[in-house]
Amino acid sequence: MGFDFVPEQAAAFLILFARIGSVLMLLPVFSEDAVPGRIRLMIALGTTIGLWGLLGAQAGPAAAEGGALPRILVTEMLIGLGIGLMVKIMFQAIAIAGSIVSLQIGLSSAVVFDPSQGGQAPLLSKFVSVAAAVTCMALAVHHLWIAAIVRSYALFPIGAVPPAGDFATLALHTATRAMMLGISLAAPLLVYGIVFNVGLGLAARLAPAVQVFFVVQPLNLLLGIALFATVLGAMLAGFATAMAEWMQAGWH
Repeated sequence: MGFDFVPEQAAAFLILFARIGSVLMLLPVFSEDAVPGRIRLMIALGTTIGLWGLLGAQAGPAAAEGGALPRILVTEMLIGLGIGLMVKIMFQAIAIAGSIVSLQIGLSSAVVFDPSQGGQAPLLSKFVSVAAAVTCMALAVHHLWIAAIVRSYALFPIGAVPPAGDFATLALHTATRAMMLGISLAAPLLVYGIVFNVGLGLAARLAPAVQVFFVVQPLNLLLGIALFATVLGAMLAGFATAMAEWMQAGWH
Protein backbone atom coordinates (compact mmCIF):
# COMPACT_ATOMS: atom_id res chain seq x y z
CA MET A 1 0.00 0.00 0.00
CA GLY A 2 1.42 3.35 -1.05
CA PHE A 3 1.00 6.77 0.46
CA ASP A 4 -1.80 7.50 -2.05
CA PHE A 5 -4.19 5.53 0.16
CA VAL A 6 -3.45 7.52 3.32
CA PRO A 7 -6.07 10.29 2.77
CA GLU A 8 -8.78 7.73 2.04
CA GLN A 9 -7.85 5.67 5.08
CA ALA A 10 -7.82 8.78 7.24
CA ALA A 11 -11.28 9.75 5.97
CA ALA A 12 -12.57 6.24 6.72
CA PHE A 13 -11.18 6.45 10.25
CA LEU A 14 -12.80 9.88 10.72
CA ILE A 15 -16.16 8.48 9.57
CA LEU A 16 -15.97 5.69 12.14
CA PHE A 17 -14.83 8.09 14.83
CA ALA A 18 -17.82 10.38 14.18
CA ARG A 19 -20.36 7.71 15.09
CA ILE A 20 -18.37 5.93 17.81
CA GLY A 21 -17.32 9.16 19.50
CA SER A 22 -20.89 10.47 19.43
CA VAL A 23 -22.19 7.29 21.08
CA LEU A 24 -19.52 7.37 23.78
CA MET A 25 -20.32 11.04 24.43
CA LEU A 26 -23.73 9.96 25.80
CA LEU A 27 -23.08 6.47 27.16
CA PRO A 28 -23.33 6.10 30.95
CA VAL A 29 -20.00 6.12 32.79
CA PHE A 30 -18.03 7.11 29.69
CA SER A 31 -19.82 10.46 29.38
CA GLU A 32 -19.67 11.51 33.04
CA ASP A 33 -18.40 15.03 33.69
CA ALA A 34 -16.09 13.56 36.32
CA VAL A 35 -14.10 11.99 33.45
CA PRO A 36 -11.77 14.62 31.95
CA GLY A 37 -12.42 15.59 28.35
CA ARG A 38 -9.01 14.38 27.19
CA ILE A 39 -9.63 10.99 28.77
CA ARG A 40 -12.99 10.71 27.01
CA LEU A 41 -11.35 11.67 23.74
CA MET A 42 -8.68 9.01 24.22
CA ILE A 43 -11.36 6.42 25.04
CA ALA A 44 -13.21 7.31 21.83
CA LEU A 45 -10.00 7.14 19.77
CA GLY A 46 -8.99 3.85 21.39
CA THR A 47 -12.42 2.32 20.79
CA THR A 48 -12.34 3.43 17.15
CA ILE A 49 -8.89 1.90 16.68
CA GLY A 50 -10.07 -1.31 18.33
CA LEU A 51 -13.09 -1.56 16.04
CA TRP A 52 -11.19 -0.58 12.90
CA GLY A 53 -10.56 -4.21 11.96
CA LEU A 54 -14.29 -4.98 12.08
CA LEU A 55 -15.69 -1.81 10.55
CA GLY A 56 -12.91 -0.30 8.46
CA ALA A 57 -14.02 -2.09 5.29
CA GLN A 58 -17.53 -0.62 5.59
CA ALA A 59 -16.20 2.92 5.84
CA GLY A 60 -13.91 2.56 2.82
CA PRO A 61 -16.52 3.10 0.06
CA ALA A 62 -17.98 6.12 1.84
CA ALA A 63 -14.52 7.62 2.32
CA ALA A 64 -13.90 7.39 -1.42
CA GLU A 65 -16.70 9.94 -1.95
CA GLY A 66 -14.60 12.95 -1.10
CA GLY A 67 -17.25 15.59 -1.82
CA ALA A 68 -19.86 13.86 0.34
CA LEU A 69 -17.60 13.57 3.39
CA PRO A 70 -19.12 16.52 5.37
CA ARG A 71 -22.64 15.18 4.85
CA ILE A 72 -21.57 11.67 5.86
CA LEU A 73 -19.87 12.94 9.00
CA VAL A 74 -22.97 14.88 10.08
CA THR A 75 -25.16 11.85 9.40
CA GLU A 76 -22.87 9.57 11.38
CA MET A 77 -22.84 11.98 14.30
CA LEU A 78 -26.64 12.12 14.33
CA ILE A 79 -26.90 8.33 14.31
CA GLY A 80 -24.34 8.07 17.10
CA LEU A 81 -26.13 10.66 19.22
CA GLY A 82 -29.41 8.82 18.70
CA ILE A 83 -27.97 5.48 19.80
CA GLY A 84 -26.24 6.97 22.81
CA LEU A 85 -29.42 8.81 23.80
CA MET A 86 -31.42 5.56 23.79
CA VAL A 87 -28.96 3.90 26.18
CA LYS A 88 -28.84 6.99 28.39
CA ILE A 89 -32.64 7.13 28.63
CA MET A 90 -32.79 3.46 29.60
CA PHE A 91 -30.07 3.96 32.20
CA GLN A 92 -32.18 6.66 33.85
CA ALA A 93 -34.49 3.90 35.13
CA ILE A 94 -32.22 3.34 38.11
CA ALA A 95 -32.19 7.08 38.86
CA ILE A 96 -36.00 7.06 38.76
CA ALA A 97 -36.02 4.16 41.21
CA GLY A 98 -33.64 6.02 43.51
CA SER A 99 -35.82 9.14 43.44
CA ILE A 100 -38.91 7.10 44.32
CA VAL A 101 -37.06 5.44 47.20
CA SER A 102 -35.93 8.84 48.50
CA LEU A 103 -39.50 10.10 48.40
CA GLN A 104 -40.90 7.09 50.24
CA ILE A 105 -38.48 7.21 53.17
CA GLY A 106 -38.39 10.98 53.54
CA LEU A 107 -35.00 11.81 52.03
CA SER A 108 -36.20 13.67 48.96
CA SER A 109 -34.93 16.96 50.39
CA ALA A 110 -31.39 15.58 50.76
CA VAL A 111 -30.04 16.48 47.32
CA VAL A 112 -26.66 16.62 45.62
CA PHE A 113 -25.58 18.02 42.28
CA ASP A 114 -25.71 15.40 39.53
CA PRO A 115 -24.74 16.57 36.02
CA SER A 116 -26.04 13.33 34.46
CA GLN A 117 -29.56 14.23 35.64
CA GLY A 118 -29.26 17.88 34.70
CA GLY A 119 -29.08 19.46 38.16
CA GLN A 120 -29.98 18.58 41.72
CA ALA A 121 -30.85 14.94 42.42
CA PRO A 122 -31.83 13.09 45.60
CA LEU A 123 -28.90 11.60 47.43
CA LEU A 124 -30.12 8.01 47.11
CA SER A 125 -30.76 8.53 43.39
CA LYS A 126 -27.13 9.53 42.89
CA PHE A 127 -25.96 6.65 45.06
CA VAL A 128 -27.88 3.95 43.18
CA SER A 129 -26.83 5.46 39.83
CA VAL A 130 -23.16 5.08 40.76
CA ALA A 131 -23.78 1.61 42.20
CA ALA A 132 -25.65 0.58 39.04
CA ALA A 133 -22.77 1.77 36.86
CA VAL A 134 -20.33 -0.31 38.92
CA THR A 135 -22.67 -3.32 38.72
CA CYS A 136 -23.02 -3.00 34.94
CA MET A 137 -19.25 -2.85 34.59
CA ALA A 138 -18.79 -5.87 36.87
CA LEU A 139 -21.36 -7.90 34.90
CA ALA A 140 -19.89 -6.82 31.53
CA VAL A 141 -23.06 -5.04 30.42
CA HIS A 142 -20.84 -2.32 28.93
CA HIS A 143 -19.68 -4.91 26.40
CA LEU A 144 -23.23 -4.93 25.06
CA TRP A 145 -23.08 -1.15 24.67
CA ILE A 146 -19.98 -1.52 22.51
CA ALA A 147 -21.55 -4.45 20.63
CA ALA A 148 -24.54 -2.23 19.86
CA ILE A 149 -22.19 0.19 18.11
CA VAL A 150 -20.94 -2.62 15.87
CA ARG A 151 -24.45 -3.88 15.11
CA SER A 152 -25.65 -0.37 14.34
CA TYR A 153 -23.65 -0.39 11.12
CA ALA A 154 -25.85 -3.22 9.84
CA LEU A 155 -29.04 -1.39 10.85
CA PHE A 156 -27.92 2.06 9.73
CA PRO A 157 -25.41 1.82 6.86
CA ILE A 158 -22.79 4.52 6.55
CA GLY A 159 -24.05 7.52 4.62
CA ALA A 160 -27.75 6.62 4.86
CA VAL A 161 -30.05 9.27 6.27
CA PRO A 162 -31.22 8.20 9.77
CA PRO A 163 -34.98 7.57 10.04
CA ALA A 164 -36.05 10.40 12.32
CA GLY A 165 -39.55 8.98 12.81
CA ASP A 166 -38.24 5.58 13.89
CA PHE A 167 -35.79 7.19 16.30
CA ALA A 168 -38.60 9.27 17.84
CA THR A 169 -40.78 6.17 18.26
CA LEU A 170 -37.89 4.25 19.77
CA ALA A 171 -37.15 7.10 22.18
CA LEU A 172 -40.80 7.14 23.32
CA HIS A 173 -40.85 3.37 23.85
CA THR A 174 -37.51 3.49 25.66
CA ALA A 175 -38.68 6.26 27.97
CA THR A 176 -41.84 4.28 28.75
CA ARG A 177 -39.85 1.15 29.45
CA ALA A 178 -37.39 3.05 31.64
CA MET A 179 -40.25 4.50 33.69
CA MET A 180 -41.85 1.08 34.12
CA LEU A 181 -38.52 -0.46 35.09
CA GLY A 182 -37.79 2.30 37.60
CA ILE A 183 -41.18 1.85 39.27
CA SER A 184 -40.82 -1.93 39.38
CA LEU A 185 -37.35 -1.68 40.94
CA ALA A 186 -38.70 0.61 43.65
CA ALA A 187 -41.84 -1.52 44.20
CA PRO A 188 -40.83 -2.82 47.69
CA LEU A 189 -40.34 0.73 48.93
CA LEU A 190 -43.59 1.83 47.30
CA VAL A 191 -45.46 -0.90 49.20
CA TYR A 192 -43.62 0.07 52.38
CA GLY A 193 -44.54 3.73 51.91
CA ILE A 194 -48.22 2.94 51.38
CA VAL A 195 -48.43 0.64 54.42
CA PHE A 196 -46.47 3.00 56.66
CA ASN A 197 -48.46 6.10 55.72
CA VAL A 198 -51.78 4.28 56.05
CA GLY A 199 -50.69 3.22 59.53
CA LEU A 200 -49.76 6.79 60.38
CA GLY A 201 -53.11 8.02 59.14
CA LEU A 202 -54.96 5.56 61.37
CA ALA A 203 -52.77 6.51 64.33
CA ALA A 204 -53.44 10.20 63.70
CA ARG A 205 -57.19 9.53 63.71
CA LEU A 206 -56.97 7.58 66.96
CA ALA A 207 -54.80 10.20 68.69
CA PRO A 208 -55.47 13.54 66.97
CA ALA A 209 -53.75 15.51 69.74
CA VAL A 210 -50.40 13.87 69.01
CA GLN A 211 -48.30 15.07 66.05
CA VAL A 212 -47.80 11.53 64.81
CA PHE A 213 -46.07 12.42 61.54
CA PHE A 214 -43.33 14.37 63.32
CA VAL A 215 -42.88 11.83 66.10
CA VAL A 216 -42.43 8.79 63.85
CA GLN A 217 -40.28 10.41 61.15
CA PRO A 218 -37.05 8.95 62.64
CA LEU A 219 -38.75 5.54 62.62
CA ASN A 220 -39.66 6.05 58.97
CA LEU A 221 -36.02 6.79 58.13
CA LEU A 222 -34.76 3.82 60.12
CA LEU A 223 -37.19 1.30 58.63
CA GLY A 224 -36.91 2.73 55.13
CA ILE A 225 -33.12 2.68 55.04
CA ALA A 226 -33.09 -0.84 56.51
CA LEU A 227 -35.50 -2.07 53.83
CA PHE A 228 -33.55 -0.25 51.13
CA ALA A 229 -30.30 -1.87 52.26
CA THR A 230 -32.03 -5.26 52.18
CA VAL A 231 -33.34 -4.97 48.62
CA LEU A 232 -30.43 -2.96 47.15
CA GLY A 233 -28.57 -6.00 45.85
CA ALA A 234 -31.65 -7.40 44.12
CA MET A 235 -32.47 -3.95 42.73
CA LEU A 236 -29.03 -3.52 41.14
CA ALA A 237 -28.93 -7.08 39.81
CA GLY A 238 -32.43 -6.70 38.37
CA PHE A 239 -31.50 -3.44 36.68
CA ALA A 240 -28.33 -4.89 35.13
CA THR A 241 -30.29 -7.92 33.89
CA ALA A 242 -33.06 -5.73 32.43
CA MET A 243 -30.48 -3.50 30.72
CA ALA A 244 -28.71 -6.53 29.22
CA GLU A 245 -31.98 -8.06 27.99
CA TRP A 246 -33.05 -4.76 26.45
CA MET A 247 -29.74 -4.37 24.65
CA GLN A 248 -29.82 -7.94 23.33
CA ALA A 249 -33.45 -7.70 22.19
CA GLY A 250 -33.12 -4.27 20.64
CA TRP A 251 -29.93 -4.71 18.60
CA HIS A 252 -30.22 -8.20 17.16
